[in-house]
Amino acid sequence: MVRVAGVRFKNAGKVYYFDPDQFEVKLNDNVIVETARGLEFGTVTMEITEIKEDDVVQPLKKIVRIAGEEDEKRHEENEKKKSKALNLCQEKIEKHGLEMKLIDVEYTFDNNKIIFYFTADGRVDFRELVKDLASVFKMRIELRQIGVRDEAKMLGGIGSCGKSLCCSTWLSDFEPVSIKMAKVQNLSLNPTKISGICGRLMCCLKYENDVYMELRKGLPDYGEKVKTKDGMGKVVDTNILESKVKVRLYTNEKDDDGEQKLGTDIYTYKKDEIKRLGQHKKHNNSNTNTNNILEEVDEEYIDELKELIKE
Repeated sequence: MVRVAGVRFKNAGKVYYFDPDQFEVKLNDNVIVETARGLEFGTVTMEITEIKEDDVVQPLKKIVRIAGEEDEKRHEENEKKKSKALNLCQEKIEKHGLEMKLIDVEYTFDNNKIIFYFTADGRVDFRELVKDLASVFKMRIELRQIGVRDEAKMLGGIGSCGKSLCCSTWLSDFEPVSIKMAKVQNLSLNPTKISGICGRLMCCLKYENDVYMELRKGLPDYGEKVKTKDGMGKVVDTNILESKVKVRLYTNEKDDDGEQKLGTDIYTYKKDEIKRLGQHKKHNNSNTNTNNILEEVDEEYIDELKELIKE
């Protein structure tokens, strides 16, 4: 077992493990830690805990010290300088005519490096921009291209639910989200309704997916032939949360193609009141390729999602 303390550098950011060494840090303590980028200012979000060695990436870096007044003052000064740095960088971007959207800036605690975050449709040749910025700031410059989800996390906003974005308030890591999750929950496959402000599938599709998958077990698919106490019928709708199935019963008549006709009345049955006849296996096999494609949809742009839905 290894003693670790969890430290976070940004709101809703990832929690990193550090060796507390001789310091008895507590929750919400500000600390100075050693990272690959040098010394950083962070906040303890997980008190000292013993975890398995396999859960730790070795070597584990140490907490250098608990932040004092001077450390907190320097951190505040770095935060105040961000606005000016953003404006200056934006001017340089326009000067060089680069197609990139500046999102955020970050000073390292020791003022050894300044990092600019941006988004762009493709690769950007910013070598001349870096030289220009280095001559102004007199420190190392790093330009880091991020994705649209990271952009939403940094900028924040309001989701379709009316609340602040999960990614910018409490969600520390992005989990894979697929369009199959929307299908399992009987949601509309309209991209505008199942995508967030970042243009990707909403993270909240993942939250209840396991529950829906469990409740969906044993329920027939749409269009499946089933046996009921009132006779044979065809499934026209399912209610996963209530475990109910809506069915149109077959009549004794046949249409011009020799297929059995369906009655106009719709009957509702509980899951244990119907019997599946096995046709769903054939139905699923015939759509194996399509389902595989849908399951693989992960972090895709909405334009690609639209093409999948058309198929």
